Amino acid sequence: MRARYFSYRAIANHPFFLSDRNSGNRCMSKRILVLTAGSQGDVQPYVALGKGLKQAGFEVLLATDPSFSSLVTSHALDFAPLRAPFAQLAQTDTGKAALAGKKSISLKQIMPMLRQMMDDAWEIARQYNPDAVVYHAKPLAGYHIADKLGIPGFLAMAFPIYSPTRSFANPIVGGGNYGGFLNYLSYTLFLQASLLPYRRLINRWRQEKLGLPPFRDERSLHGRPVPKLYAYSRHVVPPPADWDDASIVAGYWFLDSSSDWQPPADLVAFLAGGPPPVYVGFGSMASQDAAKTTRLVMDAVRQSGQRAILATGWGGLAASEVPNAIHILQSAPHDWLFPQCLAVVHHGGAGTTGAGLRAGKPTIICPFFGDQPFWGKQVFELGVGTRPIPQKKLTVTNLSQAIQAVSLDTAMQQQANALGEKLQTENGVMQAVEAIQEQITKHRHLASSP
Repeated sequence: MRARYFSYRAIANHPFFLSDRNSGNRCMSKRILVLTAGSQGDVQPYVALGKGLKQAGFEVLLATDPSFSSLVTSHALDFAPLRAPFAQLAQTDTGKAALAGKKSISLKQIMPMLRQMMDDAWEIARQYNPDAVVYHAKPLAGYHIADKLGIPGFLAMAFPIYSPTRSFANPIVGGGNYGGFLNYLSYTLFLQASLLPYRRLINRWRQEKLGLPPFRDERSLHGRPVPKLYAYSRHVVPPPADWDDASIVAGYWFLDSSSDWQPPADLVAFLAGGPPPVYVGFGSMASQDAAKTTRLVMDAVRQSGQRAILATGWGGLAASEVPNAIHILQSAPHDWLFPQCLAVVHHGGAGTTGAGLRAGKPTIICPFFGDQPFWGKQVFELGVGTRPIPQKKLTVTNLSQAIQAVSLDTAMQQQANALGEKLQTENGVMQAVEAIQEQITKHRHLASSP
């Protein structure tokens, strides 16, 4: 079946939905609604999961920002527009300043956007009538839609910020170790703090749109803990012993390039023209001063004596004069490019970290904020990369030294290769699909019990 792009009117009037909705009976096929929002790193893993669910026999509708419609439909998944312009906001001067930690975005600016996103999510769910919802935390609506419809809800994230443990602090604050009690407490504090600015908005929306009373928290649903699916490998962050069964480390959800993708001729020529280069890219973390960032990176590469590929992406890297040892690349699939590189240097997004580790390459993480320092810490402690260099402390000297270290440290290279071999044998999407199937079956059994 071809992928479909559903507008709001099309969702409401498409015969696929009308016949089922008007008959009063749910279609025998199992429908999954996937909700996500943010940058490409917040969307791509959910496309991979959607493909796995579809292969397992589910109907899948993925709702996210319209800018990602082609990404979704190119993988034969049905798409619905969720007006959630986080990507566009990140490219504004205000968004870039927020990413650089120089200012914050006012709640007055984002509240209307969040309400629109929640309204869209409910309208999509109301018409689609799913059997389960898999949701990223950013759209805010996933938990509450599952609550209203009486269906299973799955919180799906790339890092374990919703499962308290005494082993390490919440990754959103770096994942350090402050002692068992404080580590555990950091999760409750995060959950309360993250919801506090939006609780009134959400409760008003629950009452007006869903006809539901105010919610208490989002950790339990239908009298049971919400299943939490984490899209990273247990070889990178082992599941803590004090987790409950509702916290599931499935493995990375990689969306590999299609077999017909062809690399640009100039990239192929550069790779063939010398030893493996270092990859440098900061993903969606747009720099306020792209020229300054580019000069710093190029000077560091020059001092290290290595060749490099500078990926521009959203990262703002741009150069008017580029030496022969450096190739400027707009984008290329990580699964194709990283295995041909000496090492990878990036911001520490969960997906990019996983791609570099699966390729078996040493990693240098230069984090901005959020969970990125956590992944930098994990990479360093696993012995597969250097100590992370925060963006605010990034200099020509320390970046050059880090590049030299990953190029010369054979023990680190061997460790990275060994970890890569382990990750290549995992199928995180399959593990997540199996967990979803099990929970849906359990939910139906409990619902049908007298």
